Amino acid sequence: MAFELQKLPYAYHALEPYIDAQTMEIHHDKHHAAYTNNLNAAIQGSSLEGKTIEEILAIISAQPIAVRNNGGGFYNHNLFWDVMAPGGAKSPEGDLKKLIDHSFGSYQNFKEAFTKAALTRFGSGWAWLVKQGDSLVISSTPNQDNPLMDLAEVKGIPVLGVDVWEHAYYLKYQNRRPDYVDAFFNVVNWDEVARRFKG
Repeated sequence: MAFELQKLPYAYHALEPYIDAQTMEIHHDKHHAAYTNNLNAAIQGSSLEGKTIEEILAIISAQPIAVRNNGGGFYNHNLFWDVMAPGGAKSPEGDLKKLIDHSFGSYQNFKEAFTKAALTRFGSGWAWLVKQGDSLVISSTPNQDNPLMDLAEVKGIPVLGVDVWEHAYYLKYQNRRPDYVDAFFNVVNWDEVARRFKG
C-alpha cells in the first residue's frame, strides 16, 4: 500500500503570525507532496513495499539515496505538522517538564541548546529533541536524515523537530534563521510532544 500525504491538522494560516500561510501551503502541498510521491516511486516493486516508514528508516543505510532522502522527508514532515499547533504554545508541563528540567537543567537551557542545534546546522537539515530510553537529548541531522535512521550519529525516537531548510522559512524570514527558530517556539504543541514521549 502506498504512503499517503498527511493532511495538515489546521488551516494554512493557522500558525500566523509566526509561520505564514503561503509558506505552509507551498511547504505541505509542494515539498511534502513531492517527498511522498517520490518515496512511493522509489520503493515500488521492491522488498520495501508494505513496510512502515519506521521499518524502512531503520535499514536506510542499505537503501538507495532516493529512499533515504524521500523517506526521511516523508517522516520528518509528518512529525513537523503534528508538533505545531495554532494559538500559541504552552510550556511543557507535568512529567515532560520534569524530564526536560532533569535533562537540561531548565526549560530555558533546553530552548537555548535546541536553538543552537538548529542554528549551527550548516545548510539544510533539522534539529531534534530525541527520546533515548527514559532520557532526552538534542541532536541535528543534515538534509532529510533523522534519529530513526540506522546511520544517524544520535539514535532514538524524535519527539520534536524543527525544519531548517530554507523552504520552511525563507518567504517570511529570508536569511534570518534565528528569528524563524525563535518564532517556532510560539507554536510548539507540547501536548503532542508529551504524547510522543510516552509512546
